Amino acid sequence: MDPDLAIRPIGPGDRDAWLPLWRGYQAFYKVDLSDAVTDTTWQRLNDPAEPVDGALAWRGAEAVGLVHHIRHRSAWTVGDYCYLQDLFVADGTRGLGIGRRLIEHVYAAAQAAGCSRVHWLTHETNADAMQLYDRIAEKSGFVQYRRIF
Repeated sequence: MDPDLAIRPIGPGDRDAWLPLWRGYQAFYKVDLSDAVTDTTWQRLNDPAEPVDGALAWRGAEAVGLVHHIRHRSAWTVGDYCYLQDLFVADGTRGLGIGRRLIEHVYAAAQAAGCSRVHWLTHETNADAMQLYDRIAEKSGFVQYRRIF
């Protein structure tokens, strides 16, 4: 475990550290979200009334990873579910356990909020990440279908 690594919730003063990671995440998935989406996401991450939360992984003074997660209701449980929506670790720091620590942060936050599960999606070509996911979670067996408007 890296003693210089700290996982901290995203705060209002973290935008300059968060934004390059957010852009890196989009580049990884070959999407370019508008400034309006980025601004709205940032506002939601910093609004305690929103079910959206996030954290940054810090190595010293440098942010090297991000995670966003969303609490939502389920018709199958009393407790909410927690959807781990975005996870990104900066180039040059992958393979150091940062992704695992960010996921564990979400696990702890979800448990503290009374959630009954954490779930997420990844692209079928994201083989490196799936090696980690296979060690720390179970595949659900479900296939995602969607219609975008």
